[in-house]
Amino acid sequence: MADKQHQYQVKVTWTGNQGTGTSAHRSYSRDHRIEAAGKLSGIDGSSDPAFRGDPARWNPEDLLVASLSACHKLWYLGLCASAGIVVQAYEDNAEGVMLEQADGAGQFTSVVLRPTVTLAPGSDLDKALELHHAAHETCFIARSVNFPVTCEPQLVIG
Repeated sequence: MADKQHQYQVKVTWTGNQGTGTSAHRSYSRDHRIEAAGKLSGIDGSSDPAFRGDPARWNPEDLLVASLSACHKLWYLGLCASAGIVVQAYEDNAEGVMLEQADGAGQFTSVVLRPTVTLAPGSDLDKALELHHAAHETCFIARSVNFPVTCEPQLVIG
């Protein structure tokens, strides 16, 4: 099968002009709106509160961790369906670590996915655990980042 290229387009609109634009570092809000054609609603974003952002809004760091978690989940559910393993519930408490340098630059150093997966009675626990590794190996987002992403799954029989 030949490689396929996919494109993703989003619109990010800064909504934080408080009347004087970026006339000073503290004169504007970091708020923005993330939208994409055909999506039901947008996402209200800002920067992390450590960088003068609104703590009630999503920040890019939150969204990166959420993207890694959601991608893993989607692959895992699909692999389970193909393997005849019935997942009844899936909840991930993922955590990312970002290192900020003295000059203000920074990067993520790790993300840990901690999914709790409820499986139907009679499920093959070894296979269900193995599929987490397979999901990680195929997750588009995990394959695209330059820091370690690990998975610490907990399996529960429903």
